[in-house]
Parts: sequence; C-alpha cells; structure tokens
Amino acid sequence: MLVNYLITQHIAAHYVRLDQQQAHGVVISDALQLPEAQHIAQEFIANPHQEKYQDAVWQAGESVSMANINWFSFAAIRAQLKQTPFTALILLSCLVIYALEISGFTSVYASLRILPWPQLVADQQWWRLIGPALIHFSSLHIIFNLLWWWMLGQQLEQNFGLMSLVLLFLSSAIFSNVAQLILEGPNFGGLSGVVYALVGCVWWLGWLRPSWGISLPQPLIIFLLLWLVIGYADVLWIPMANVAHTAGLIAGCLFALLLVQIPKLSRR
Repeated sequence: MLVNYLITQHIAAHYVRLDQQQAHGVVISDALQLPEAQHIAQEFIANPHQEKYQDAVWQAGESVSMANINWFSFAAIRAQLKQTPFTALILLSCLVIYALEISGFTSVYASLRILPWPQLVADQQWWRLIGPALIHFSSLHIIFNLLWWWMLGQQLEQNFGLMSLVLLFLSSAIFSNVAQLILEGPNFGGLSGVVYALVGCVWWLGWLRPSWGISLPQPLIIFLLLWLVIGYADVLWIPMANVAHTAGLIAGCLFALLLVQIPKLSRR
C-alpha cells in the first residue's frame, strides 16, 4: 500500500524484498523526492490502516491500466504469461474445459466432477478432489470467477512465486470441495471456493502485513462477505456452493498466516 500511495503522490517507487528474513524496502526513482518519500513512509509506519492508503491501491491500479493501454498486444500478453504462468494455466484450463462442455463433450464434466465419498474412496480417483474447481455451468459463473482469479492470482504469484500460488490453489480446492461434498453432496462445481481463498489470503495479508502492499479495499471485502451471507439465505436465482465458499475463505486466511510465519513460503 505504501508503494501505491507514493505513486498516487507522483513519486515513482517500487517494492523490493531485501533478504530471506522478511526484510522489505521501497526504492525511489528520483533522489530529489527522497525527503518527501521518507516523510510519507514515516506516516505510513505510524498508522498503516488509514483509509487513504486503501484508496491508493485502486488509484494506482487505474494509473497503471491507463499507462498500459496496449495491454492486449501480443508482447504484453506473452510477458504476463511469463510472469504469472500458473495463474494463466488455470484460467486457460477453465476456459478450455467450459468450451468443451458447451460444445457437447459431456465426458469432460463426467471425468472431473466429484463423486459421492464412498465411491470416491472405492475408485481411488483422487484428482476429482480438485476437478470441481475447473468446471463451470454458465458464462456468468465462469466470467465472475476468472476475473477474480486473474486479478488476485497474479498479485499473489508475482509477490510470492509460483509454488506459493500452487499450494494455495491445491489446498483450498481440496478443502472447499471436500467440505461441500460431505455437508451438501456431490452436485457442484466452480472456482469460487478457490477465489474466496484468494480473497481471504489477500485480506489477511493486508491486515497482518500492510507494509507488503497487498490488500483489498474494505468496502469490497464487506461486499464479498455479504455475498457469502446472502448465499446462505437462499434468496438468489441460482444455487450457491456456500460451504465451499466458506471453507475456501478459511483456507485462504490460514494460508496468509503461513506466508507471514514461514520465510520459505513467502520468498520470491
């Protein structure tokens, strides 16, 4: 958040991880702006939870988007794929699987859907513990999930590396899918359990380590939590995998705790 706030104050800066013992730093491009940047940094350290720092996350993001108007160029896409290959892999996998589903290849869904627990144990097809995260049932469903996955997955993969995101994806997919299976049954699918894990992870990282510059604005967190509650109220026009959402959120919060406690996980 500090880097984002500096950018909104027209001070060019970027974040660096100084060593493997959780030391962090901010590099200022223009030495003439160093005194002003130091003053802002002291204010941030004294009270990192001020609303202006939360707002800066979005303002800085908009500035980056406008500056990179050529985002859809081949070179930009190739560079993004190199920086966040696992985020891109899951996104493309979900798109391909959904395209096959709507094209009539029902065998794809049949091979990925989760089975009732006794049958799952008997058949030993353990990939089905992850399979539901990759299948979607409508265009709105997949668009909503993939937008969140792309935005938050990139942020985590860029800051903590590919393996950290792989671990978060696998643990949250398995935990949320098993919880939904045991409590509600096998008829569900979607990446939303993992998405809520990303939300929980980024939310708690912003709370536990605000100096890392990874966070979600509080109004957005409130909206997502309210959406979770509304799902349990069963007033929506579509059925919701509420247990998977809740389990994913819990998994993401716990993973954030691991990231701040275990240096090897949070190493970039």
